[in-house]
Amino acid sequence: MSAEPSLLASISPGFAQFLGIVAVVVVAAIVLGVVSVVGSPGVARRAAVINRYLLLTLLAVIVLFPVYITVVNSLLRPDVIGHRPPTLFPSHPQWSSYSSAWSDSHLSRYLFNSFLVTLLIVIGQVITSVCAGYAFAFLEFPLKRTLFVVFLSTMMIPFEVTFFTNVDTVSTFKHWPIIGSIAGYNTYGGLVVPFLATGFGAFLVRQAFLSLPRDLRDAAALDGYGHFRFMTRVAAPLARPTIAALALFSFFDAWNQYLWPLVITQDDHLRTVQVGLRQLSHVSVDRINVTFAGTVLAALPLFVLLFVFQKQLVRGLTAGAVKG
Repeated sequence: MSAEPSLLASISPGFAQFLGIVAVVVVAAIVLGVVSVVGSPGVARRAAVINRYLLLTLLAVIVLFPVYITVVNSLLRPDVIGHRPPTLFPSHPQWSSYSSAWSDSHLSRYLFNSFLVTLLIVIGQVITSVCAGYAFAFLEFPLKRTLFVVFLSTMMIPFEVTFFTNVDTVSTFKHWPIIGSIAGYNTYGGLVVPFLATGFGAFLVRQAFLSLPRDLRDAAALDGYGHFRFMTRVAAPLARPTIAALALFSFFDAWNQYLWPLVITQDDHLRTVQVGLRQLSHVSVDRINVTFAGTVLAALPLFVLLFVFQKQLVRGLTAGAVKG
């Protein structure tokens, strides 16, 4: 019996308020759910809408809570971060942790490398996916379906299966001086080359191209448009939402790479931000808030892109859902 008061006393006021808000939302959702079932049609409809928004709000809080805790921990003193229950509202924010993460760990260089490598990968995947998607959608050639199935099968092969083969391939580039200096081990090209094509991108763009009317291609051919001109001036602009979604997916995937940059690079001036965060965690063992600050800075571009282009992302994923 004596353990209950001590447990309740250990809960901070901020954490208790958070639990109280969650409890109120859950109870309100349950009440509105009951009203939507037994109430009159008009009241039930309004209650169902409110209940839907309450449930979405609760799910959003659950998803975003780890992000919020990361931001809070970056503003706390290191000796406060380990307190239980956790501190939800920093009373004295330590903004200096962000400047320390930026300067002490060369985070600016790592961010530049990540932006450069990610941009090259995104450009390469968009170009190869548009060309492959157009070929599978509009061109006729032998073994077309078989080759498309081979493309799709690459999506089922985990990256770890081809990891050592890619490392060996990039490492052998050193025997060719020109290629080795561009795309060999410990170069920017070595970070980019294995990811310039993707089966998922070819499939996504192909589905978008298949939703275009075939008469559009015939009309363009009558006007003297060849395949390349039709692809770049007609098909690709009409599939712009899908291409934008592909670019976002490629950006997220390339930005979050960790194992490949860690293995294929040796010099710190070539390593990306994810590897830099690992080194930051070793350098700032007694300043864990600096590591959290670096994590926030590394994730900030992803949240900005997701917030700015969320409509294009949804529109691109649903663009090929209806044909014609």
